Formats: sequence, C-alpha cells, structure tokens
Amino acid sequence: MRLFVTYLNKILLFFSIIIAFLFNNFILASAEESFDSWLKDFKKKAISKGISEETLKKTFVDVKYLEQVIKYDRKQPEFFEDTLTYVGKRSNQSRVNKGRKLLKSNILLFNDVEKNFDVEKEILIALWGIETNFGKHVGKMDIVSSLATLSYDKRRRDFFSSQLLTLLKLIDKNLIDPSDLYGSWAGAYGNFQFMPSTIMNYAIDYDGNGNIELKNSLKDSVASASNYINKIGWKKDTPCFYRVTLNKKINKKFINTSARNIKNKLPISKWVEKGVVNFDGSEFRNNLKAALILPDGKDESPAYLVFDNYEKILKWNRSLRFAISVCTLAKKIKL
Repeated sequence: MRLFVTYLNKILLFFSIIIAFLFNNFILASAEESFDSWLKDFKKKAISKGISEETLKKTFVDVKYLEQVIKYDRKQPEFFEDTLTYVGKRSNQSRVNKGRKLLKSNILLFNDVEKNFDVEKEILIALWGIETNFGKHVGKMDIVSSLATLSYDKRRRDFFSSQLLTLLKLIDKNLIDPSDLYGSWAGAYGNFQFMPSTIMNYAIDYDGNGNIELKNSLKDSVASASNYINKIGWKKDTPCFYRVTLNKKINKKFINTSARNIKNKLPISKWVEKGVVNFDGSEFRNNLKAALILPDGKDESPAYLVFDNYEKILKWNRSLRFAISVCTLAKKIKL
C-alpha cells in the first residue's frame, strides 16, 4: 500500500509539472499575441509621426517580446543593494587603476574635451567606467526589441514609447545604423549608454568623419558625454557631495530618500546648526546650498549633503546610489 501511495504521488507530481509548464507557455503565448497587436498599433502611430514605412520594415524585421527585459527592469541593483555595497563595487581599486591608466593614455583627448566643455575629465572617466566598464560591457541586447518590450509593458510605457519613436527618427535620418543596435536591456547604446533622446539632443561628431559613433569612436563618445553634462548645467570645480554624520535627530521633512525630487536645500551653516558634521571630522570648505540624502532611507544608513552637480548626475541616471558612485570614482581617479 505504501509503495502504491508513493507511486501515485510521483504521478501526481509529474502531471503537476506538465500542467505548470503548459500554463506558463500559454501565458507567454498570450503575451506574445498581445504584443503583436500592440506592435501593429505602434507602427500606425509611428507612420502618423512621420516615420517612413521603409524604416519600420527594416527596423522591426526581427523585433520580438523579450521576457528577460521585464525581469531585468524589476531587479535593478539600484533598488536592492545597500549604498555602501553598491558604491563599493563600482568604485573599487581595480576600476580606479584602470581609469587612471586610460586617462593617462588618452590624456590629450580628455584635456581637450575638458577645455572645450568645462567638464572635469575625471567625471567623464568615472561615467565611462561605471556605465560600461570602460567600453567592455556595452551590451548585447537587441535595442529595438528591448524598447518595444518596455513600451508594451505598462510600468513606464510612455517613456519607452517616446524613446522608441526617437530611435526610429534617428534611423530615418540615417544617423544610426539599425544593424548595429545592440546595447543594454533598457535600450541604452554605446560607451556611455545613451538613450535615443540623449543621442538626438546631445551626441556630436567630434572626430569629424561625418558620422556619430558612440560605440566605436572614443572621441565622439567622450565629447558627446561631456556635451550632455555641460548642457544640463554642470558647474566645473564645485563639489558633488560630502559624506556626513548626523549628531542630532533630523526632522524627516529635511531628509531626501528618493531621487525624484531633491528638496529642502539649505546653506551648509544651517546644516551644521542641525547637527550635521563632515564624516572625516574636518570643517566644511564652503557654505553652498545642499540637500541631505539618506539613500537607504534609514537613520543608521550613510548620509550625504549633495550639491547641484550631484543632481546633474541624477539626470543621467535617476538613482541616488548611482550618482554617489560616479562622484566617488571620479574623486579616487583624480591624478
């Protein structure tokens, strides 16, 4: 009898696995059918916005729904790693050493770009290092399919639909080769992971060969990144952040835990009155207005006073921890 029950349980387990497999495939097939329906509507919208049928035909020839993209979108490290872990991984000594080496070997280019765009070369090196590990990991995802998948998904549909339309416009104008569109799961491209709208508004042909090449030309890549940072208001030779210690209880209304709306900026002298001191115990070097952030959202978590330049990095990537990482790496790389 015991053997019969064991055998019966194995049969039930087997059929449960089969049913689950079939159900998951059914859900996926339904999603793909819905995606196909959405894609037809999107193509009509693109044509109404002036995109040529030829561009649509060659761009969407192999487009598909990528379930993995949705998984990546829901599990971004900015949301799951604590601040010190996140920053430590991205500004480790190995990356510092590599950044310094690349800065030295390309010093003429970085000095020239810094002079022309008023953006410190160390910030550019840091952005390059954190975004793609200095061009080593530019991404292998099909950008068109990634953007289409995220446009179909409801979480940030408006944003990604706009990016996909912009990408089609770039292709329509022969500014981008659709056969080379491989990058991040979120649709970013090149050494500095530019989204289509950033390419449209800020990318430049710095080497003068008639093409904008953000993956294969370091000159175009660095100058475009610098042009972007400059145009959104970067202030050279001003601080990004100070790590601080809170010696008194700070009213929660003064604490920022989200990158969406940095508020309650006060002169540093006012923060000192509230019990904010420099992490290393030294006196603050200026009395600029700053905002207080706690990226982990906890009283015992690392705290920072952040300035205008920090918010410019947030426009690049709206993550409190990302911006801290970029400025930390830049400071370590400085020769």
